[in-house]
Amino acid sequence: MTDRIGHRFNRPELLQQALTHRSAGAPHNERLEFLGDALVNLIVAEALYEYWPKADEGALTRARAELVRESALAPIARTLDLGARLTLGPGEMKSGGHRRDSILADALEAVIAAIYLDSDFQSCRAAVMPWFKEAIAALPPPNKVGKDAKTRLQEWLQARQKPLPVYALLTESGEDHAKSFQVSCTLSQPPLEADGVGNSRRAAEQAAAEAVLERLQER
Repeated sequence: MTDRIGHRFNRPELLQQALTHRSAGAPHNERLEFLGDALVNLIVAEALYEYWPKADEGALTRARAELVRESALAPIARTLDLGARLTLGPGEMKSGGHRRDSILADALEAVIAAIYLDSDFQSCRAAVMPWFKEAIAALPPPNKVGKDAKTRLQEWLQARQKPLPVYALLTESGEDHAKSFQVSCTLSQPPLEADGVGNSRRAAEQAAAEAVLERLQER
């Protein structure tokens, strides 16, 4: 576990606390999560400041928000296999809490704080930065950051005085904690349709809009 995280703990009880949800009783990870939230914002902000030397404050702020939001942190937690290591109360275990984005993202922040308290800021940054390198490299240009697919598609159509897209829910399936939605995005001018899948209707709409944008770029 420590090898995957990139830090070997001198005080392993810190890591254990970071991976203990409040449903399992004290000591749990909420205070560590508070500290970790501040640390990850600082680490990512510093990285973006160096990566984009000419970007303005607005672009840097939007990029940081993209990288530290719950839906971005949860996949990192999954890569580190934090879900399998979480200590949860019976209710959370039964409802699949180890797979929930919010619990995984909080645990990741708590782990970051645990690394910091176990060492120092430089060691914490060295352990955490590799988790974000790929996401930072994949960011769109500074002036495009923060605009989601639905917004970009709407702007593309409005710039050409075309009708706005129509989104329709096609299917909804799965248990409450693991829902899957399929949505279509349809254009009348130019005539085009694509589907998207996500764990919420909004995420599925974004995926469908992204698919339409990709097809427009291919034309």
